[in-house]
Amino acid sequence: MHEWMNFWEEEEAVGVVEIILILVVLIGLVVIFKEQLTTLVQKLLSKISKQSNAI
Repeated sequence: MHEWMNFWEEEEAVGVVEIILILVVLIGLVVIFKEQLTTLVQKLLSKISKQSNAI
């Protein structure tokens, strides 16, 4: 039974490491594509604003 608990605790640590790695990759992508993302969001908001004024 004690071995099962050790295995479970070990597996939880792996999940935490995976989540941290995913977050690091996502943050890296945002940093790399920051300019493109900013331009895309500005275009979308501008289009939404223009279409809402037409209504």
